[in-house]
Amino acid sequence: MAVSRLSQQSIQQSFPKGTTLWDGTTATSAFDSLGTVIVSSATSAVTFSNIPATYTHLHIRCLTRGVTGSTCPVYLRVNSDSGTNYSTHQILGNGSTAYADGHANASYILDGWGGFQSWSGDDLANTFGVGIIDILDYANTSKFKTARALWARENNASTPVTGRIVFESGAWRNTNAITTLTFTTEATTYGINWAPRTEFSLYGIK
Repeated sequence: MAVSRLSQQSIQQSFPKGTTLWDGTTATSAFDSLGTVIVSSATSAVTFSNIPATYTHLHIRCLTRGVTGSTCPVYLRVNSDSGTNYSTHQILGNGSTAYADGHANASYILDGWGGFQSWSGDDLANTFGVGIIDILDYANTSKFKTARALWARENNASTPVTGRIVFESGAWRNTNAITTLTFTTEATTYGINWAPRTEFSLYGIK
């Protein structure tokens, strides 16, 4: 027998309500907020630590800006691993040209040097870059970890640095569960820090 359509009533009548079955009515939570950091003064790093292993995936949303310079690269490192145990790939566009980049042995799961560069102090005031990041199966100890990100910056081409949209992927060649995420920029090399009002929000996906 082929089933062409199910109504909410038929689902509810066919299956008993219980603690392990969806009742067909109650809203279920897909995202749980695990924390938000809003930068109040210039800082070189923002870290989420002690991330619980009770979710399937991690989701991050961010607004980023640097204190100084013309651009502010965004880097993401996991579990404080500073080795070259990552690989990244990026597809970038600025409204007139498109290009790709990749790093086989990077030091970050998302690498701002070849990937996303947010606005910074020399750019139009009060403009921020935006990013949405997913880290899949972050607590699975049987596979390497993979991240994907969509980044954008735009201010109507009001400065010498153009707008940019970036699609980026990264892998951490390690089977350990991810418990720490650290967002940095070029503080050590170029003296760029996260500017006030930069914001990172972390969510767990069940």
